[in-house]
This record gives sequence, C-alpha cells and structure tokens, in this order.
Amino acid sequence: MQLKEISERIDDIIPLNLSQDWDNVGLLIGDPDKSIRNVLLTIDTTGDVVAEAKELKTDLIISYHPVIWDGLKKITAAGSSSTVYELIRSGIAVFSVHTALDAAIGGVNDGLAEIVGIKDAEPIGDYVANPAGDSLKLVVFVPVESLADVSNAVFAAGAGAIGNYSHCSFGNEGTGTFLPLKGAKPAIGSRGTLEKVPEVRFETIVPDRKLDEVIAAIKQAHPYDTPALDVFRIHGTEPRFGLGRIGDLAEPLKIAKIIERIKKVTGAKAVGMVGDDKKLVKRAAVCAGSCGKIINSVIAAKADLYLTGELKHHQALAAQEAGLTCICLSHSVSERFILKKFAKQLRKQLKGIEIKISKKDADPFKWKNV
Repeated sequence: MQLKEISERIDDIIPLNLSQDWDNVGLLIGDPDKSIRNVLLTIDTTGDVVAEAKELKTDLIISYHPVIWDGLKKITAAGSSSTVYELIRSGIAVFSVHTALDAAIGGVNDGLAEIVGIKDAEPIGDYVANPAGDSLKLVVFVPVESLADVSNAVFAAGAGAIGNYSHCSFGNEGTGTFLPLKGAKPAIGSRGTLEKVPEVRFETIVPDRKLDEVIAAIKQAHPYDTPALDVFRIHGTEPRFGLGRIGDLAEPLKIAKIIERIKKVTGAKAVGMVGDDKKLVKRAAVCAGSCGKIINSVIAAKADLYLTGELKHHQALAAQEAGLTCICLSHSVSERFILKKFAKQLRKQLKGIEIKISKKDADPFKWKNV
C-alpha cells in the first residue's frame, strides 16, 4: 500500500483538522508514493526508536508527538536534527497525529475519561471546527407524485442522517404556483399559463461537505427544470471538538479506586498528587500531556478531580487553593496507553500491513523512592 493511501486511511480514523493550529501533524518525512509494508507506532521518535525501526525493517513510523516541531535550518548527522537525518538516510517515513488524536472521538482524552468513569464527557477548551463541517437544512418543493424519486436521490447522495438515524425528513403538503415564461421548459403546464400544483415542502439535513452532491441529485431527479430550494445553516446542534474532557462520573468513586484503574490501564508506576487524596469524586476532568492552561476552566466547572500528564508549579498551587485534587501521570504516560487501541484501528484499515508498537518508546522519567 502506498504511503499516500495510508495517510488517507489515518485521516479517516483521526481527522487531522482536529489538531491545534500550533501543532505539526500529518506526513512529516517521506515519499507519498513509497510502498509501505511495515509500520511502527510510538509516542516519541527517539534515537532508540529509530534504531528499533531499522532493526525491524520499518517503512513508516506513526508517532504521537511530531519528530519535527520547529522550522529546521539544517539537517546534519550531529546535533538536534540528527534523528531527522537518520530517518531520511534510512528511508523511514514519519507520520504524526498528536493533538488530532487528543481531540478525536475515542482518542486519548476519551480514553482517560473512560478510565476515570466520566459519562457523557465534553471537551474542556481549545475548541476546533467539526471535521464533518456544519449541518445544513435543505428545503425543496416537489410535486407530490415525484416525492419518492427526489427523496430517494437526496438520501442516496448523503442527506438525511441525524445521529444513529438515516432517511430523516419532514414533508408538508401545499400548493405551488408558477407561470412559465419564454425560454422555460415546463414539465407541468405550458408557457404563458399560471399553474397551481399540489406539492410537498420536503425538508432534510445535509452535511456541509455533501451539499453540492445533494443539490446535483435533486436537479437530476426533480421533474422541474428549475427546482425551488432553500438552504439554511444550523448552529449549535453538532458536537464540540477540543482538548480535555469533563463530566460527572457514572458513579462516585474514591481517589484510591481511580488510581487503581489508572495503573491498570496506563501501567503508571507512580502518580503525582495535588490536594485531598481521600475525597469522593463526583465530577472530574482529564487532559492528556501538558494541559495546565485548561485548569482554570476545570476549577470554574467545580470538578473534584483533574487527571493530566503534568502541571507547572503555579498551576498546581492554583488547584490546591481551589480545593481541586490533581493526579499527574507524567506527560507521555498519560498518552502511551492509547497506542494499543490505535493499533487495532489501523489493522482494520490497513489490511496486509504489519503494525507493531515500539518496545523502545518509554517515559524519559524514572521514578524512585529516595
């Protein structure tokens, strides 16, 4: 399978336009036309991971964190660009997902929310546009006898989906009037004569990206040479996408029980605590990696617990003063657990491609009792 096709499949799983505007995601190193047979998943693309990839004859590394953050003025075998140099020299491509995987449904933050037991979790902040685009309401006026043909064409073109339902519409009968003028080719009546026709006001929902196809389908199926239609943009009905998750727990839990769950899923050997470690948690928030700036929103939402990767000193103090308990797992520990789920998703999409999770990728911190 070519790298460009794999890139498209990844974007189907994790829409890259969910990423933050400061991020660097997508294909960072490699030839889109290259044939790919072996993929290695990792959080960070370190020297050890690159050596592992070479030993495994890896064609593509899919990394969580970007291997290139800032603009490079030079790429050499020594210095800060040495990893990039070795990847290029070895012909190993790199594709990054980072904050797109944070914001995606079923991604890192949904995974953390599931560990804590949050139900109906919502993003906390740093919102991005819905990758599916806005929803639109389409209204078209159709002669009664042509309703089935037009509605079937509209649904086949991608309209009519609401949540877990398809073929959603509403129809209201009335009387349409029109006077065909010179140049008209009326399907009903004749030029120069006012016509009154039993029609249905047919309404349905259309994703923004499907609008052109749906309108083309209407024109193809509609008996009139100039169908009458209206399009309205709908606001506030689509799910929000962004970083972090917050919500009430399905059942209140003690901090100790939540830590048990965290260790089981993430493999964390130790956690950093801020605040009361004995409280009963009813409302919680999570955010993978470094999400300290979101903490003010968490405090304002009166959460009992905030699970994250790391906090700066002044953020930890703010949480302590507000009575918010925080659990810090270390930056990459709060993210690495998602690779197993991501690998399963990729295996479904990339048939015939060998996909492995790096054994050399690891938290740079080693926690010891002193």
